[in-house]
Amino acid sequence: MSDELAGLDDLVIQGQTIRGIKLIKDTFECTLHEALDFYVDRHRKLRQTRPDDFTESTGRASTPD
Repeated sequence: MSDELAGLDDLVIQGQTIRGIKLIKDTFECTLHEALDFYVDRHRKLRQTRPDDFTESTGRASTPD
């Protein structure tokens, strides 16, 4: 990931979706759709690799342990 996007993971984890998408869009000079796709992919990756960093709900029902 480029230096320009060093703060993207923090924005994703904090739930700062609009700021994250704007950062991607401005950095890569891409379309809104492309930036959204990138953001969603990054969110999924971080949910898998750093689940304990997230505090907001996924919107899915959790299963009992």
